Amino acid sequence: MSLAHAEGGAALLRLAVRAAHRAGELLLEGAAAGPPEVRTKSSAKDLVTAFDRGSEACVVEILTAARPDDGILGEEGGERPGGSGVRWVIDPLDGTANFVSGYPAFVVSIAAERAGRTEVGVVYDPSRRETFTAIRGRGAARDGLPLTVSGAERLEQALVSTGFSSDPATRDRQAALAARVVARVRDIRSSGSAALDLCWVAAGRLDAYYESGTRLWDRAAGALIAEEAGAWVGGADGRPPCDAMTIACAPKTADALRALVGHA
Repeated sequence: MSLAHAEGGAALLRLAVRAAHRAGELLLEGAAAGPPEVRTKSSAKDLVTAFDRGSEACVVEILTAARPDDGILGEEGGERPGGSGVRWVIDPLDGTANFVSGYPAFVVSIAAERAGRTEVGVVYDPSRRETFTAIRGRGAARDGLPLTVSGAERLEQALVSTGFSSDPATRDRQAALAARVVARVRDIRSSGSAALDLCWVAAGRLDAYYESGTRLWDRAAGALIAEEAGAWVGGADGRPPCDAMTIACAPKTADALRALVGHA
């Protein structure tokens, strides 16, 4: 039995939405205050701010107050085990480089999983006041309205998004792949937020998204939302999405896109 049925998926979703909205408001307050102090993590392009950490602390406080026995995996705070069988996967600010520059493409992403499978996902885009949600087996929605992936039938018709790592060597490989992809598709975009791109595939604003080098917190909620909206979601090998490659696309474009990006 899935988490959605066994543990009250709707209640988990409401809790995640509340946490995401509160964290999103904190981010908007920070964005309005002007450029934040920035530090780096793994490279000069891997940025972190006090707002990443403050957003995660806000989310964790709300979740643990309601469900103290759940596990937590957060981008900034690491992993905390739990005893309930439920683990929350949190990206408190997906799109930090955008946030730092005042570019309004950043989100709060929260997923609830059990046994390694995402069952509930919430992605909140505070700049647009849009809330993307999904419960496994119950479809996906934006602000309560059902989402459906685009009907693109050929890769040549597809508006495709991708992302780029903060690691220089990885960025070089990704740039070379993007040059090959853009020659085969209608056009290519890069929002700087994997979670947002996945939700825009779900909403039909993008026909496809692919990216190598994502982490679980980048993709967990958005991948479920895209899948529940009818997208094909997986890795280049057809298995579930992973750090090596995440793809979400209109189903009829999946084989061609997998073949194109599979050797990245």
